[in-house]
Amino acid sequence: MSDKLIIIPMYNERENAEKIIRKVFSLPDNYHILVIEDGSPDGTAEIIKNLQKEFSAALYMVERKGKLGLGTAYITGFRWAMEHGYKFICEMDADFSHNPDDLPRLFEACEQNDVAIGSRYCCGISVVNWPLGRVLMSYCASKYVRLITGMKVQDTTAGFVCYRSRVLQTIQLDNIRMKGYGFQIEMKYNAYKLGFKIKEVPIIFIDRKEGSSKMSSGIFGEAFWGVLKLRFRKVKGNKINE
Repeated sequence: MSDKLIIIPMYNERENAEKIIRKVFSLPDNYHILVIEDGSPDGTAEIIKNLQKEFSAALYMVERKGKLGLGTAYITGFRWAMEHGYKFICEMDADFSHNPDDLPRLFEACEQNDVAIGSRYCCGISVVNWPLGRVLMSYCASKYVRLITGMKVQDTTAGFVCYRSRVLQTIQLDNIRMKGYGFQIEMKYNAYKLGFKIKEVPIIFIDRKEGSSKMSSGIFGEAFWGVLKLRFRKVKGNKINE
């Protein structure tokens, strides 16, 4: 039994699903994977089911009916992870923009901290294959979040994050309101306000080579206004027994 779970949301990831899963399982550490599959019409779920025959003890899937948002996918995964007793829970994308080879460093950092962030901006800007406009938008978005919230995190919108289970148990997941990429900001803000120790681990982010991006102007709009609301929201945590 592994104490390390990697949650990978998937929607129309036929080109990447098998590649990312095989790559993670090729790493020397003992990881489990949970795929949150949102009813992809391209057959992603069938690919996962076929792989489960080969990796039955380490590959799991939760199927949902329809695309319900990145945030709700991760919350579904977090609840599943806590129910199954995992100690470290990592979230990552399916499209190789998050390099699986960075997973050992992320889990190692989380062993000494409460939250470990695969950071594009803690050592300058480490992004490959993004148009300049998108790099600037992402970098400025993180600066905006730091200015409004006071968080001492360089990459506030990062989606390559490892949590200790006690962090997810303490955060009141029912009160997480943003569903798109603003979800990543809100989770970090809750961890920060609740006093958890956050560590940024430098990574190189490489834009997807296959499949299509899920980014939209609505996602950024939700994050922009959501951050303003966060600043004036009182964060409360659950009491847990360790």
